[in-house]
Amino acid sequence: MPAQQSPPSSALVLVTGQIWEMPNSSLRIGLIGKTLVHYKHYKGTCPRASLSLASKTVLSEYLVKNKAVLAAPQPATRTRTRTSSRTVTA
Repeated sequence: MPAQQSPPSSALVLVTGQIWEMPNSSLRIGLIGKTLVHYKHYKGTCPRASLSLASKTVLSEYLVKNKAVLAAPQPATRTRTRTSSRTVTA
């Protein structure tokens, strides 16, 4: 009987909009797909960074290896409430 594999204990939960701080750099999570993550890695004080692509496991291991700290969690999602602006005239 094959043994079930548990996810690694170092696996981080990656969510769109997170900002991870590391010494002399920061990383902002963009789009998250089934297996890949789009992110921007800002080095130093440079305000520009190119868009990069990596698998979820590779990026999680990179963040753990470089002792990244979550600076900004997922931004609050706005829920849209629908209000009726229709007026009924008789």
